[in-house]
Amino acid sequence: MATAPSVAGPAAQAAAATAEPLTWWRGAVIYQIYPRSFRDTNGDGIGDLAGIADALDYIADLGVDGIWISPFFTSPMKDFGYDVADYCGIDPSFGTFADFDRIIEKAHALGLKVIIDQVYSHTSDEHAWFQQSRADRTNPKADWYVWADPKSDGSPPSNWQSVFGGSAWQWDGPRKQYYLHNFLTSQPDLNVHNRAVQDALLDAARFWLDRGVDGFRLDALNFSMHDPDLRDNPPSGVTMDAVTRPFDMQVKQYNQSHPDIVAFLERIRATIDEYAGRFTVAEVGGPEPLAEMKAFTEGGKRLDSAYNFDFLYAPRLTAPLVRASLSQWDGTPGEGWPSWAFSNHDAPRAVTRWTLDGDMARMARLNLLLLLALRGNPIIYQGEELGLPQGEVAFEDLLDPEAIANWPHTLGRDGARTPMPWEAHAPQAGFSSANRTWLKLDPVHAGFAVDRQNEDPASTLAYTRQLLALRRDYPALVHGDITLLDSADDVLAFLRHGESESVLCVFNLGEAPGHWSAPDGIGTLRLIATQDAVGGDSAPPEALVPGSGFWASVTAG
Repeated sequence: MATAPSVAGPAAQAAAATAEPLTWWRGAVIYQIYPRSFRDTNGDGIGDLAGIADALDYIADLGVDGIWISPFFTSPMKDFGYDVADYCGIDPSFGTFADFDRIIEKAHALGLKVIIDQVYSHTSDEHAWFQQSRADRTNPKADWYVWADPKSDGSPPSNWQSVFGGSAWQWDGPRKQYYLHNFLTSQPDLNVHNRAVQDALLDAARFWLDRGVDGFRLDALNFSMHDPDLRDNPPSGVTMDAVTRPFDMQVKQYNQSHPDIVAFLERIRATIDEYAGRFTVAEVGGPEPLAEMKAFTEGGKRLDSAYNFDFLYAPRLTAPLVRASLSQWDGTPGEGWPSWAFSNHDAPRAVTRWTLDGDMARMARLNLLLLLALRGNPIIYQGEELGLPQGEVAFEDLLDPEAIANWPHTLGRDGARTPMPWEAHAPQAGFSSANRTWLKLDPVHAGFAVDRQNEDPASTLAYTRQLLALRRDYPALVHGDITLLDSADDVLAFLRHGESESVLCVFNLGEAPGHWSAPDGIGTLRLIATQDAVGGDSAPPEALVPGSGFWASVTAG
């Protein structure tokens, strides 16, 4: 069987041969923590920084390389931390700076890097900057946010729509102007075109870098700059019947993704480079994010990595989807490094979206087997290592403003944010001693608790630890190149290869049995992992049952 054109092939290999030694983050596995739902130590029903510090041994024992902590900054919590009221403050519900410093110290002692969120596109309307900006049109921060006069008929300045529904413009009485909000009305957009705003954001970055963080995940980065002429977005051609919100009925040509973003990224990079060994990864959403991801990470002078929503909202996991995503990163010199996430705090859990036959444990293992084989940085969301399914949240218990606004047409985000189960038989599954937690625990999740899986060598947790340990033993899987191989539509096959080794990765992501034969001359193959177990020494199978996969080491000759 012939091979398809190489991805990250000879050109990338030649460039790598002359490159500087690999940085820690290239191929690193990052564990995402949503702090409100991770672990509560003071009994108020809300996860906290002390809970993260206490659980760092558990995280290190998984075998990951670092943690990414979602926002814990001072906030009124209307969007649960992504509405920042003080970039250099810690919200009291999460703890204190002493708690954060303990995380840094303990994580570093355990060999874990610490990455935190930065939200540069918008703030809370309770931020002091906005309070000053809205006071009048002449104060020093008057143009720190996106303000505009109404049209002659009093209507908003443009037709731009908010992600959460309705116009992206909100009338402000004190200022007698509209302000832009791409998300909630309580999340006014910063005017990041303004260099003084950029300076303030970079000062906030330095504040956390000085406290020892190892990098940043930049939230909603492509929303950080708009068209200053406020031109109307064109229609997308998608009808209301096919979407859950008006936002999706426009091509987002002018309200986001302004080309000047990349110049700001170069300022971010210059700031980051003041500190050795730091890492940056961007979240880039939208229907066609690839061009921005490439621009945001180009040339080693902007960000290190980026990820999009290829998998986060995919209703099915298919071989064509994965093949297309991998082929977009071909290792061209100057290209950035991709990151990958199947689940996170904004998307329904992948194991629920992608399980077809009811066997969620098998699907959870298959997801991990695939995620950890991809060229790039795998991001594991808390609970994925347990095979945790989407939590069931009744309408009356919803807190997510997007879910409430668009009910019942969207699953919303609460089901991916329910509390982490630690002890199967403890109140609140060991997450908290409170009678009521900020978001209700799904009782089903107690059966997935850490203590129960710790005792089961056949658990998803045990599989995760074993698979991560195996990946570390094969540098080709960590930072090697990738070559996509010819295969039938439902079968995905690729080689990860480094200087002295290769690993063959094959998956049947269809609903019917499949078949795949290794190309002639590939070498001797030895099975090292499947979706059911880690280890082995036999030849890999050619017949592939639905929802299966394997890794096989390749020996030349």
